[in-house]
Amino acid sequence: MAAVSVTTTALGLAHPLAAHELAHACGAELEWVVQLVEVGIVELSAPSTRPDEWRFQSADLQQALAARRLERDFGVGLDAAALILDLQREVRHLRAVLHAQGLSPGR
Repeated sequence: MAAVSVTTTALGLAHPLAAHELAHACGAELEWVVQLVEVGIVELSAPSTRPDEWRFQSADLQQALAARRLERDFGVGLDAAALILDLQREVRHLRAVLHAQGLSPGR
């Protein structure tokens, strides 16, 4: 049986991901991360024109991985993925509002 080596990195404000690390974590190229920023799937906290200076947090990684799954599983483009992720976020927010008001959201 072959040994498997796993490296983990804690993400946080003190240890953000560089753009190339985000790309690697998603099995993608740096250009794909640039497209994520262009369509608004992830946002830059500190604007910079050079992708090698961009930094991302764990929420950005989650969004990027979700976009990658949508591409892989359903064949959607990043524009459609951005819309789907935005709608999912809005549905979660509305359900939380209903729950806070003691109402049960229908499924």
